[in-house]
Amino acid sequence: MKYGFSTLGCPDWQWDDILTAASDLGFDGIELRGVGKEIYLPKIKIFSKENIKAVKSNLKRLNLVVPCLASGAFLFDRSLMDTARREVLDFIQLAGELETPYVRVLADRDPAPGPVDEEAVEENLAALLPAARQAGVTLLAETNGVYADSAKLRTLCERFRPDLGVVWDVHHPYRFFGETAEQTYGNLSKFIKHVHVKDSVITDNTDPPAQKIIYKLTGCGDVPIFKALELLKRDGFAGFVVLEWVKRWNRDLEEPGIVLPHFINAMKNS
Repeated sequence: MKYGFSTLGCPDWQWDDILTAASDLGFDGIELRGVGKEIYLPKIKIFSKENIKAVKSNLKRLNLVVPCLASGAFLFDRSLMDTARREVLDFIQLAGELETPYVRVLADRDPAPGPVDEEAVEENLAALLPAARQAGVTLLAETNGVYADSAKLRTLCERFRPDLGVVWDVHHPYRFFGETAEQTYGNLSKFIKHVHVKDSVITDNTDPPAQKIIYKLTGCGDVPIFKALELLKRDGFAGFVVLEWVKRWNRDLEEPGIVLPHFINAMKNS
């Protein structure tokens, strides 16, 4: 099992800062979800064709890899199908150049379940999976939104087996569907290629009355992260467990200089 962090958690860092932190803190890899102000990876100059060789050389020198590119492509919106497909194809191309095995796609917009066009999801996957296969890249659907229902995601993966894999975001099936780690893992274990973790608690916001998710440092919430790790270790999972600290979307969260050391220590002491 290897450990990484998503650049979602350090939106103010530039590429050199990200590399230095990953190396100094003892991470094995970096999941890319934007660098600095730019979220669309193929637009970032450091990842242009003329710079890729240097990027790969620096990663190798530091004993780091990029295990996954996290696209923001929404596969459920029929009105955006052309845009979504173009984005995924761009990410597949970049993944091939970086020798990155996985590209994450989204079959729902938000972590909380919302209405989606499931036929559009399947049409998009049917169109994109052959291109990914040809490039030696695997598309991964995340346990996100309605597909945080692990039985539903299992059905989707069975439909596109063996070309579609899973990012197991441990947080979402537990938080939004009340699934235990054992339940989610039991449904998806044969498809899981990559893992996201983040911890949280639910608190009551009394003005107006509502429940609110409060993100916490790893191990300080009630998400069954360590049970998930136990299940993965039991079966010899050799992929990446990645901290997805959502600071790009929640700027009040703790700074990466606090969160990343805490995470890697928690993982290596688990």
